[in-house]
Amino acid sequence: MFTLSELASLNERQSSYKLLKPWWEVFMDYLVVLMLMVSVLAGTLLLSRDRVVCLPIHPISSSINQSLASEDLSPEGAHITLTPPAPTPEPLFPSHLSSSGAKSSARGRRTNMDYQQYIYVSQVCYHEALPWFSRFSPYVALLQSLMLLASGCFWFHFPLTSSRIEHFLTILAKCCESPWTSRALSHTARLDSGQCRATEEEKEGERLQVHLPHPVHPASLTRQSSLDSGTDSPLLVRSDSASTAAPPSPCPSMLSRTSSLSSLSFTETGSPQPQLSRVIPDATRPTASLDRSDGEQARALFERVRRFRAHCESSDIIYKVYLAQTIFKVLKVVLIVSYTTPLLGSISFNHICQPLTHALTGYQDFECTHALASVLHKLLVVYLCLVGLFGLLGLYTLSWIWHKSLRKYSFQCLHETGSMLDVPDLCNDLAFLLHMADQYDPLLAHRLSVFLSPVSETRLLEENLERRWGVERLRGMTTCDPQGRTQLQLVALSSLPPALFTLSQLEVLKLELITDAKLSAQISNMTSLRQLHLYHCTAAVEPGALLCLQERLEVLHLTFIQATDIPCWVYSLRGLQELHMTGHLGCESGVGRGWAVGNLRQLRHLRMLSLRDSLQRIPAELGEVAGSLMRLEIHNEGARLLVLTGLRRVVGLTELQLQGCQLERLPSALLALTGLRSLDLQHNCLRTLEELLSLQHLRRLSSLRLAHNRVLALPSSVGVLRRLELLDLAHNELQSLPPALFTLHRLRRLYLAGNLLEVLPVEVGALALLLELDLSGNRLESLPVELCTNCLELRNLNVSYNSLGSLPPNLGSLSQLSLLDLRGNSLEQLPAELGCCTGLRGSGLLVENWLLHSLPRQVRDLLTQPRPSSTSSSEPPSRPESDSFPTFSTSHWSFLLAAESRI
Repeated sequence: MFTLSELASLNERQSSYKLLKPWWEVFMDYLVVLMLMVSVLAGTLLLSRDRVVCLPIHPISSSINQSLASEDLSPEGAHITLTPPAPTPEPLFPSHLSSSGAKSSARGRRTNMDYQQYIYVSQVCYHEALPWFSRFSPYVALLQSLMLLASGCFWFHFPLTSSRIEHFLTILAKCCESPWTSRALSHTARLDSGQCRATEEEKEGERLQVHLPHPVHPASLTRQSSLDSGTDSPLLVRSDSASTAAPPSPCPSMLSRTSSLSSLSFTETGSPQPQLSRVIPDATRPTASLDRSDGEQARALFERVRRFRAHCESSDIIYKVYLAQTIFKVLKVVLIVSYTTPLLGSISFNHICQPLTHALTGYQDFECTHALASVLHKLLVVYLCLVGLFGLLGLYTLSWIWHKSLRKYSFQCLHETGSMLDVPDLCNDLAFLLHMADQYDPLLAHRLSVFLSPVSETRLLEENLERRWGVERLRGMTTCDPQGRTQLQLVALSSLPPALFTLSQLEVLKLELITDAKLSAQISNMTSLRQLHLYHCTAAVEPGALLCLQERLEVLHLTFIQATDIPCWVYSLRGLQELHMTGHLGCESGVGRGWAVGNLRQLRHLRMLSLRDSLQRIPAELGEVAGSLMRLEIHNEGARLLVLTGLRRVVGLTELQLQGCQLERLPSALLALTGLRSLDLQHNCLRTLEELLSLQHLRRLSSLRLAHNRVLALPSSVGVLRRLELLDLAHNELQSLPPALFTLHRLRRLYLAGNLLEVLPVEVGALALLLELDLSGNRLESLPVELCTNCLELRNLNVSYNSLGSLPPNLGSLSQLSLLDLRGNSLEQLPAELGCCTGLRGSGLLVENWLLHSLPRQVRDLLTQPRPSSTSSSEPPSRPESDSFPTFSTSHWSFLLAAESRI
């Protein structure tokens, strides 16, 4: 039993399949139905009324017939007439049965056969004398019709094609029902109508200028615009149909949307001077926006169409199955006609039957009549006519398949009308399905084209972004960086929200993994923007936006994969001061071609350049910006930097950072950098510093960072660096310090953490200007008294994780001390003199809690109480006093502030 719901779903599926049935398929379905009706009618007659009536043939009549036949076949052709002997008339009934009173007597030849014998003979002759085609032709026709019916819809039910067809019909229904389809078609129709009006008015103006022989009166011409996104839209009009219908009369709602030409004006001399105002299409007219659910459904439909297109264009199984079933139907028709036509003549009314019933009936020959022979003959003729028409339609289908390229589909009508020029051409199964749908209604392909257009998808994403990423949400995501600047980070968006360009107070903008980031001219509204980060984001910039970035942008961070991913507009930012580039710049011959084409010479104000890559040599292109470049950072990610001769081209450098370059010795190219102030060679493989003597030519060097290397010993030549103010030797393998180190009287910061030091020389007291001293992670057992006696400016002292058993008793003389780290030592108690270090109040003293209780209560309370508001914020580390710093604005030296904050 079938439920009503199952039958309803079957009916819905059959009704949806009609979208893929062209007119000949529908006609062939009706022909198959007619064939079924004819075969069923013939079969019903055959079952209900089919019979034969047989009469015996007299032997004399049969002999006469045989003799006549032999005479006809005689070679002489003579005609001999044989007169049969007149038979003695016998009474039809016996005399004893007749009565004198009967009004009529029985006539005919007596056969001496009863009714049962007639029935028996008729049954035997029906099976022996009647041809098989007369008995089974309706059933054969019924089977043939059923086979044609099954072959007509085979491609809808074949497992490899049915899923694709059902998916296509579902997507097509979604495309027709989606509100975005009407929005996109109406938008395209407005653009097309506006362009058509403008083109026609220009042509009309030219015609009036050329063909007006005499002055004409001003006139106002109006043209009705397209108002509907349905069949009135030029996007949905068939390409082969001409528009001949008269335009409808304007209604009040339409009059407000009409466009008119300006009146023709004439000069004072009377010569006609028509002035036509160009009509601009009203593409920016506000329309009702989609709600969130409709927008999400449209986005999901775009993705679904994209995946279905990729799946269907990978093969042409539907095309092959449809072609095979069409060929099968044509061959089947040929087969039916070829064997049915000869057998049609076997259906006759009279038949001679010679059953082996002479012993039962006394007769050998019988003449039988088939009652339904005439009706069956006519029905089979009608059936053959239907089959022939079915075959002609099959041949037409084959010719249509061969003459039309069904595995390629082009939206030529859309391209000719100038609407949706970006819709791609399709191939294989998707193209074939659209060709079949075009035979039903070409507007279906137009609605599907909305979800094949990249421009349409971009517009949808823009509307979704505008709705989801409003001004209030963007302002809520704005934060402050460590420098106190307002920043905003956007990650993994399809494009930039329009509300972004209204944030006038934003200073730092970070864009990451945005596929279509386009900086429009509206960026001029972001008057405070100074820093831009692009992480794997190839941003396009309009000319108006580029002019704004050239004037305002100071810092740019780029993260990419290949040098070819660097936007070309980066090299035209003439006002750029800092450029940070992370990505693959190198190639087999050194630096990639994308870098060489960059033409860095246009970056005239570039002060800082940071490269994070696996370079083999210093880029020679740095010489193009040697005149302005003051700071160079190279993070080589652990790859060996082989050639450093490029440094000699940038003699104006004041700060150089070479980290992760696998350097084993100090490079000789440093001698050319006579103006160098800061040298950072951290995270390399330096084992010896014998080349420090050569650095005496760098008379302005004030900062030297050699942390995270493998330095075994510090040579005495370090004493030649008289202007050194910062020395970082942390995380090396030093076991002792030379006395020459403590002759650097300008030294303010000394970092010796993570070494193998066991004793701190008493000469450390010579560093009277020392502000920061880091001795953590060594093997010190005591501190010299001279450290607390002479280094009175000391503010940060870190001696954590050593083997200290006690502290100097005069530690309280370090009145400027604001940070003291004593964790991880062998101390048993703390000196009470720590109470004199008022700068340690609050969180300035880092020590275990149990050790803190060894102090007197008054001292403990003094150190744990919060700092006064006047001293709550420690004085920031002062910048090295040197006359080598040029006088620039604060923005020019923002990188110095960042470095000082890390120190």
